Amino acid sequence: MMELYLDLLSPPCRAVFLFAKSLRIPFEFKHVELADGQQYSEEFAKLSIVKKVPVLKDGDFVLTESTAILKFLARKCLVADHWFPADLRQQALVNEYSSWQHLNLRSHCSKVFLFKVSIMGSEVSKEKMDVALEDLRQSLDLMEEKFLQDKLFLISNRISLADVLAVVEVMQPLAVALDVLEGRPKLSAWRDRVKKELGEKLFEEAHERIRDSKGLQQKMQNNSTLEKLKPKYEKLFR
Repeated sequence: MMELYLDLLSPPCRAVFLFAKSLRIPFEFKHVELADGQQYSEEFAKLSIVKKVPVLKDGDFVLTESTAILKFLARKCLVADHWFPADLRQQALVNEYSSWQHLNLRSHCSKVFLFKVSIMGSEVSKEKMDVALEDLRQSLDLMEEKFLQDKLFLISNRISLADVLAVVEVMQPLAVALDVLEGRPKLSAWRDRVKKELGEKLFEEAHERIRDSKGLQQKMQNNSTLEKLKPKYEKLFR
């Protein structure tokens, strides 16, 4: 049976989890507690020197990166075509979104989350927060105007991997009590459709941890193992 190494605090991990569970793909859930630094352990490094999650292990085959894992699962498990279409142009649109989101929606949702949670132990300036929120606003505008347009989902009127990748990112700021889709009826309706397609109970299960915003912030601020992450994020706070 395939093994998936995940922490549902992470949006890419939630994307893989939601896709695999909603399609009833058999896998063994291997929890990696990011807030405790388990990804830096010697044991985990033997699995992946990248030291990040998600990770898929299928026999002696190990794969990292959520987009690669999702596409691998779609092909290996012969899921319905609309998830990752065989049609060249439709597949290219899924690839386009998955390439775009890394430095846009994902980057900006993550930055707002990190700023709000004060991972460095102090609050960022209002100026920095305003810039981060404006960057996020622009990403959401592009998501709506370029990708969603007047369709039910981002690529077509059927759900695809692109929708799974996107929905977990817009949910992440809820961990700091911020609904980034407030005042955006079109994107809010899209989120509700994605939630229904994946299964509302499963969707809530996947996001249960991030809804405890107060507890999550306290754990991240008081956890000494996160000192290892601070050099990575210092540039964001300058």
